[in-house]
Amino acid sequence: MEIKTFYFNPLRECCYVAWDDTQECVIIDPGCYGERELQRIQRFVEEKQLKPVKILLTHGHFDHILGLEAAARLWNLDAWIHPDDREQMVTSGQWCRELGLAFQPFSGQLHDLADGDTVTFGATTLRVLGTPGHTRGGVCFLNEEAGVLFTGDTLFAGSIGRTDHPGGDYDQLMESIQRKILPLDGEIAVLPGHGPASSIGYERVTNPFLQTA
Repeated sequence: MEIKTFYFNPLRECCYVAWDDTQECVIIDPGCYGERELQRIQRFVEEKQLKPVKILLTHGHFDHILGLEAAARLWNLDAWIHPDDREQMVTSGQWCRELGLAFQPFSGQLHDLADGDTVTFGATTLRVLGTPGHTRGGVCFLNEEAGVLFTGDTLFAGSIGRTDHPGGDYDQLMESIQRKILPLDGEIAVLPGHGPASSIGYERVTNPFLQTA
Protein backbone atom coordinates (compact mmCIF):
# COMPACT_ATOMS: atom_id res chain seq x y z
CA MET A 1 0.00 0.00 0.00
CA GLU A 2 1.19 3.49 -0.87
CA ILE A 3 -0.02 6.70 0.72
CA LYS A 4 -0.08 10.37 -0.24
CA THR A 5 -0.73 13.04 2.39
CA PHE A 6 -2.46 16.33 1.64
CA TYR A 7 -2.79 19.24 4.08
CA PHE A 8 -6.06 21.04 3.52
CA ASN A 9 -8.23 23.96 4.68
CA PRO A 10 -7.44 26.60 7.32
CA LEU A 11 -7.05 23.93 10.02
CA ARG A 12 -4.37 22.05 8.05
CA GLU A 13 -6.28 18.80 8.16
CA CYS A 14 -4.55 15.68 6.84
CA CYS A 15 -6.32 13.98 3.96
CA TYR A 16 -4.88 10.71 2.72
CA VAL A 17 -5.04 8.88 -0.58
CA ALA A 18 -4.11 5.21 -0.15
CA TRP A 19 -3.69 2.78 -3.04
CA ASP A 20 -2.11 -0.53 -4.00
CA ASP A 21 -0.84 -2.30 -7.11
CA THR A 22 -4.36 -2.67 -8.48
CA GLN A 23 -4.51 1.14 -8.79
CA GLU A 24 -7.70 1.24 -6.76
CA CYS A 25 -7.58 3.85 -4.01
CA VAL A 26 -9.54 5.24 -1.09
CA ILE A 27 -9.70 8.84 0.06
CA ILE A 28 -9.58 9.23 3.83
CA ASP A 29 -11.04 12.43 5.34
CA PRO A 30 -11.42 14.70 2.29
CA GLY A 31 -11.06 18.06 4.02
CA CYS A 32 -10.23 19.87 0.78
CA TYR A 33 -11.74 23.35 0.80
CA GLY A 34 -12.69 24.91 -2.49
CA GLU A 35 -11.96 24.01 -6.08
CA ARG A 36 -8.19 24.54 -5.95
CA GLU A 37 -7.69 22.06 -3.13
CA LEU A 38 -9.97 19.51 -4.77
CA GLN A 39 -7.95 19.87 -7.97
CA ARG A 40 -4.80 18.93 -6.07
CA ILE A 41 -6.27 15.51 -5.33
CA GLN A 42 -7.70 15.21 -8.82
CA ARG A 43 -4.35 15.94 -10.47
CA PHE A 44 -2.60 13.43 -8.24
CA VAL A 45 -5.15 10.72 -8.95
CA GLU A 46 -4.91 11.33 -12.68
CA GLU A 47 -1.11 11.45 -12.72
CA LYS A 48 -0.91 8.14 -10.83
CA GLN A 49 -3.73 6.68 -12.95
CA LEU A 50 -5.63 5.71 -9.81
CA LYS A 51 -9.25 4.66 -9.51
CA PRO A 52 -10.99 6.06 -6.39
CA VAL A 53 -13.53 3.56 -5.07
CA LYS A 54 -14.49 4.74 -1.56
CA ILE A 55 -14.33 7.66 0.83
CA LEU A 56 -13.55 6.74 4.44
CA LEU A 57 -14.19 9.09 7.36
CA THR A 58 -12.49 8.85 10.74
CA HIS A 59 -15.14 11.18 12.16
CA GLY A 60 -17.60 13.86 11.13
CA HIS A 61 -16.01 17.18 12.14
CA PHE A 62 -16.24 19.86 9.49
CA ASP A 63 -12.52 20.14 8.78
CA HIS A 64 -12.44 16.46 7.78
CA ILE A 65 -15.46 16.59 5.45
CA LEU A 66 -15.27 20.01 3.80
CA GLY A 67 -14.57 18.36 0.43
CA LEU A 68 -16.71 15.27 0.93
CA GLU A 69 -19.60 16.31 -1.32
CA ALA A 70 -17.33 17.61 -4.08
CA ALA A 71 -15.05 14.55 -4.07
CA ALA A 72 -17.98 12.15 -3.97
CA ARG A 73 -19.61 13.86 -6.94
CA LEU A 74 -16.37 14.02 -8.92
CA TRP A 75 -15.78 10.27 -8.74
CA ASN A 76 -19.32 9.06 -7.98
CA LEU A 77 -18.30 7.63 -4.61
CA ASP A 78 -20.10 6.48 -1.49
CA ALA A 79 -18.78 7.32 1.97
CA TRP A 80 -18.30 5.26 5.14
CA ILE A 81 -18.61 6.60 8.71
CA HIS A 82 -19.57 5.34 12.16
CA PRO A 83 -23.32 5.94 12.69
CA ASP A 84 -22.67 7.78 15.96
CA ASP A 85 -20.98 10.54 13.95
CA ARG A 86 -23.73 11.15 11.42
CA GLU A 87 -25.00 13.92 13.70
CA GLN A 88 -21.54 15.51 13.62
CA MET A 89 -21.83 15.79 9.85
CA VAL A 90 -25.03 17.81 10.28
CA THR A 91 -23.64 20.12 12.94
CA SER A 92 -20.54 20.65 10.80
CA GLY A 93 -22.62 22.91 8.61
CA GLN A 94 -23.48 25.05 11.63
CA TRP A 95 -19.82 25.31 12.62
CA CYS A 96 -18.90 26.42 9.11
CA ARG A 97 -21.57 29.10 9.05
CA GLU A 98 -20.27 30.49 12.34
CA LEU A 99 -16.71 30.49 10.97
CA GLY A 100 -17.66 32.01 7.64
CA LEU A 101 -16.73 28.91 5.65
CA ALA A 102 -18.71 27.58 2.71
CA PHE A 103 -20.09 24.10 3.34
CA GLN A 104 -21.79 21.59 1.05
CA PRO A 105 -23.89 18.98 2.89
CA PHE A 106 -23.28 15.44 1.72
CA SER A 107 -26.02 14.20 -0.60
CA GLY A 108 -24.54 10.80 -1.44
CA GLN A 109 -24.84 7.33 0.05
CA LEU A 110 -23.51 6.85 3.58
CA HIS A 111 -22.54 3.42 4.87
CA ASP A 112 -22.04 2.51 8.52
CA LEU A 113 -18.74 1.47 10.08
CA ALA A 114 -18.41 -0.50 13.32
CA ASP A 115 -15.53 -1.63 15.48
CA GLY A 116 -14.02 -4.77 13.96
CA ASP A 117 -15.34 -4.17 10.45
CA THR A 118 -13.06 -4.49 7.45
CA VAL A 119 -13.01 -2.17 4.46
CA THR A 120 -11.43 -3.33 1.23
CA PHE A 121 -10.08 -1.69 -1.90
CA GLY A 122 -8.07 -3.44 -4.55
CA ALA A 123 -6.09 -6.17 -2.77
CA THR A 124 -5.93 -4.19 0.50
CA THR A 125 -7.94 -4.58 3.68
CA LEU A 126 -8.27 -1.95 6.39
CA ARG A 127 -9.55 -2.96 9.83
CA VAL A 128 -11.81 -0.53 11.65
CA LEU A 129 -10.93 0.27 15.25
CA GLY A 130 -13.69 2.02 17.16
CA THR A 131 -12.00 4.81 19.13
CA PRO A 132 -14.66 7.12 20.56
CA GLY A 133 -13.70 10.05 22.74
CA HIS A 134 -12.83 12.89 20.38
CA THR A 135 -16.30 12.27 18.97
CA ARG A 136 -18.86 9.60 19.80
CA GLY A 137 -18.21 7.72 16.58
CA GLY A 138 -14.51 8.23 15.99
CA VAL A 139 -12.65 5.37 14.29
CA CYS A 140 -9.15 4.52 13.12
CA PHE A 141 -8.18 2.46 10.08
CA LEU A 142 -5.45 -0.17 10.48
CA ASN A 143 -3.42 -2.10 7.93
CA GLU A 144 -0.96 -4.27 9.82
CA GLU A 145 0.67 -5.64 6.69
CA ALA A 146 1.78 -2.15 5.65
CA GLY A 147 2.30 -1.10 9.26
CA VAL A 148 -0.02 1.90 9.09
CA LEU A 149 -2.74 3.31 11.35
CA PHE A 150 -4.86 6.27 10.25
CA THR A 151 -5.81 7.79 13.60
CA GLY A 152 -7.91 10.80 12.64
CA ASP A 153 -8.11 13.10 15.65
CA THR A 154 -7.79 10.31 18.21
CA LEU A 155 -4.00 10.38 18.50
CA PHE A 156 -1.46 12.91 17.24
CA ALA A 157 2.31 13.13 17.35
CA GLY A 158 2.86 14.32 20.91
CA SER A 159 -0.80 14.94 21.67
CA ILE A 160 -4.34 13.56 21.65
CA GLY A 161 -7.64 14.75 20.26
CA ARG A 162 -9.46 17.52 22.06
CA THR A 163 -12.57 16.54 24.01
CA ASP A 164 -14.15 19.92 24.81
CA HIS A 165 -16.54 19.90 21.84
CA PRO A 166 -20.02 18.31 22.00
CA GLY A 167 -19.65 14.54 21.95
CA GLY A 168 -16.13 14.62 23.35
CA ASP A 169 -15.21 12.55 26.41
CA TYR A 170 -11.67 12.61 27.79
CA ASP A 171 -11.94 9.39 29.81
CA GLN A 172 -13.43 7.58 26.84
CA LEU A 173 -10.70 8.86 24.53
CA MET A 174 -7.94 7.70 26.87
CA GLU A 175 -9.58 4.29 27.17
CA SER A 176 -9.77 4.04 23.38
CA ILE A 177 -6.08 4.84 23.02
CA GLN A 178 -5.02 2.49 25.81
CA ARG A 179 -7.16 -0.45 24.70
CA LYS A 180 -7.15 -0.17 20.91
CA ILE A 181 -3.97 1.65 19.85
CA LEU A 182 -1.13 1.23 22.34
CA PRO A 183 -1.23 -2.60 22.33
CA LEU A 184 -0.43 -2.59 18.60
CA ASP A 185 3.09 -3.16 17.30
CA GLY A 186 5.32 -0.20 18.13
CA GLU A 187 6.63 -0.03 14.57
CA ILE A 188 3.21 0.82 13.15
CA ALA A 189 3.12 4.33 11.72
CA VAL A 190 0.60 6.78 13.15
CA LEU A 191 -0.91 8.93 10.41
CA PRO A 192 -3.03 11.52 12.25
CA GLY A 193 -5.72 13.97 11.23
CA HIS A 194 -3.40 16.93 11.80
CA GLY A 195 0.34 17.39 12.02
CA PRO A 196 3.27 15.07 11.31
CA ALA A 197 3.33 11.29 11.31
CA SER A 198 4.72 9.30 14.22
CA SER A 199 4.76 5.69 15.41
CA ILE A 200 2.94 3.85 18.15
CA GLY A 201 6.19 2.97 19.90
CA TYR A 202 7.39 6.55 19.91
CA GLU A 203 4.09 7.85 21.25
CA ARG A 204 4.11 5.22 24.00
CA VAL A 205 7.27 6.63 25.51
CA THR A 206 7.17 10.33 24.60
CA ASN A 207 3.56 11.50 24.36
CA PRO A 208 2.96 13.44 27.59
CA PHE A 209 -0.74 12.58 27.62
CA LEU A 210 0.05 8.87 27.72
CA GLN A 211 2.60 8.87 30.51
CA THR A 212 0.05 9.32 33.31
CA ALA A 213 -2.80 7.40 31.71
